[in-house]
Amino acid sequence: MLLSPADVITIKLSIKLGIYTTVISLLFGGPLAWWLSRRDTFFRRIVASITTMPLVLPPTVLGFYLLVFMGPFGPIGKLFKYFDIKPLPFTFAGLVVASVICSMPFVVQPLRNAFEALGERPLEAAATLGASPLDAFLTVILPQAKPAFLTAGIMSFAHAIGEFGVVLMIGGNIPSVTRVLSMQIYVYVENMEYSRAHVLAGGLVAVAILTMLSIQLLNPKRSTTLIQKSSS
Repeated sequence: MLLSPADVITIKLSIKLGIYTTVISLLFGGPLAWWLSRRDTFFRRIVASITTMPLVLPPTVLGFYLLVFMGPFGPIGKLFKYFDIKPLPFTFAGLVVASVICSMPFVVQPLRNAFEALGERPLEAAATLGASPLDAFLTVILPQAKPAFLTAGIMSFAHAIGEFGVVLMIGGNIPSVTRVLSMQIYVYVENMEYSRAHVLAGGLVAVAILTMLSIQLLNPKRSTTLIQKSSS
């Protein structure tokens, strides 16, 4: 049998994490990318730098500080304790929060690049026809930025199901709770069960290939630029 019952659980958990991360990242990353694309100010550069920090910060370092902040003695942990809410570390909810933070650059950067490429002309044309700024954004900007949203969603999902360092720090390795694919592979390697590790690792390689192929097919002329700018 290629997949054990534990493998099936981790796959389902990873897909669930990827879906939650993607949806939340798009909901928050879309407006943030739009705001960052409107005007180049020093404050917005600071926000943009913080947003892209997960690209250059070692995942274990990011996970450590998230653990400190969300732990029972951190500011977020103390706030949760005040309202009698269970701390986020070593829970699936904490895993989602950490994954969203790690995936945010892969959402914000492609969307910001797309919004900046569109420029002000579509909004000005919509305004002359009597459209409000919100109507213009929903009916003009969003349809034209659809490929960027699809790219951002695909990249966010793929990154979420393959993340390891932050998952290890925030989620630990709790079966059926926070043990996702990357952690299951790690367990197999530790136990020298390489054949089982190959199956899961090969699956993630296939996801990575499909991710890059999908981005190329969505927008072959701009996809490479979007990816390069997301890493800059």
